[in-house]
Amino acid sequence: MSTSGILGYGFPERSFRLALRRRPHMIGIDAGSTDPGPYYLGSGKSFTNALFVKRDLRLILNAAIRLKIPVVIGSAGGSGARPHLEWCRDILLEVAREERLSFKMGVIATDVPAGRVLKAKREGGIRPLPFVPPLSEKSVRACSHIVAQVGIEPIIKALGRGCQVVLCGRCYDPAVFAALPVAMGFDPGLAMHMGKILECAAIAATPGSGADCAMGTLKRDAFILESPNPARRFTRLSTAAHTLYEKSDPCHLPGPGGSINLENCSFTELPRGRVEVRGSRFEKTDDYWVKLEGARRTCFRAVSIAGARDPVMIARVAGTLDAVRRQVMKLSRAAAGGGRVMFHVYGKNGVMGASEPEKSFKPHEIGIVIEALGNTQAQADMLCSLTRSTLLHYGYPGRISTAGNLAMLFSPSDIAMGAVYEFAVYHLMKLDDPAGFPLEIENVAGGRRRA
Repeated sequence: MSTSGILGYGFPERSFRLALRRRPHMIGIDAGSTDPGPYYLGSGKSFTNALFVKRDLRLILNAAIRLKIPVVIGSAGGSGARPHLEWCRDILLEVAREERLSFKMGVIATDVPAGRVLKAKREGGIRPLPFVPPLSEKSVRACSHIVAQVGIEPIIKALGRGCQVVLCGRCYDPAVFAALPVAMGFDPGLAMHMGKILECAAIAATPGSGADCAMGTLKRDAFILESPNPARRFTRLSTAAHTLYEKSDPCHLPGPGGSINLENCSFTELPRGRVEVRGSRFEKTDDYWVKLEGARRTCFRAVSIAGARDPVMIARVAGTLDAVRRQVMKLSRAAAGGGRVMFHVYGKNGVMGASEPEKSFKPHEIGIVIEALGNTQAQADMLCSLTRSTLLHYGYPGRISTAGNLAMLFSPSDIAMGAVYEFAVYHLMKLDDPAGFPLEIENVAGGRRRA
């Protein structure tokens, strides 16, 4: 059973209870993603809320301990670095203490020291992903955290040591669900493909949702997907579409140690909203490669959010914003210290920017997000304040009013966003031992830990 797209997204208790009636052999949940951007990896913070992670874990742990089945959690805390792992472990132990639960837990750390990355680079064991520049020593050393997206092997090792709860750092999403069946001798291609669907739970159902459960049944030559929620169903279309999700190649899905070949894959609808999938194959690579993710701090950010409804301003908004930017940068040249100002115009091209194909659309109102970047938070705050006040009273051609040009959404109008991070490591690293990541085993007795 997969409870939801990410730990902390929540799931209906009714769906969860209906899934438990099927007596699943394991409960798995992917707890992280790079989708929210590099800030969370760089800062060591989770993008999910602790209270709802605790709510989800309370239901999951109570059920798993009662049914005596394993729980596998991947990419703990959202990004899977040591701070995220400890954050999630603390919540898990708090639940165990409150519910008086006892179990054996394996904790897999997937952090990779900068020195190990640089050693691999010198030995030819690092290569960039497509469209990623070659790795530099400066970039590696600037990262606050570097993690490896590990495969099934460390999880299999923990399960083989008798761990009922496996809490993993950054992890290849399908591995959460594929590790146990592969260890039991099931086909790795089918197991990985099933895991690729289940890691997003009911997103692959119709109607889709990241906050609902999904079930997978793995057979020797196929797997079957279904939703325990009677309001949802899997279809050929929804399942095939999700197979294409987050993939640059429709027929091949690379991951740690190999690739899922989907060239001969078939999708067959079964009664009661189920889909059977056949033909997935796992093809090993000669060497075992894992993806590394590392984030470094670049600057600080402040934003201000406003609306505008003057048709004169909207008609010439691009020129007006360019003029405001030039004026602000000229006024702040000495104090800005190389800062930048950007505008995001929602209702016009805020989503796609210069790539927006609809050039002729004339909105009756727009939302303007002022984004200011500086080497310090004080510099970013200053640039944001100056830009907001300049735009608020800027006299653009054809302006009739003598009041402000902007309707500010909040008071205070300016929001200090803190540090800005970017992915500086997004490369592949060759491994000699795919299972060789640190495994800490704890015997948890009512929330107390014993090594």
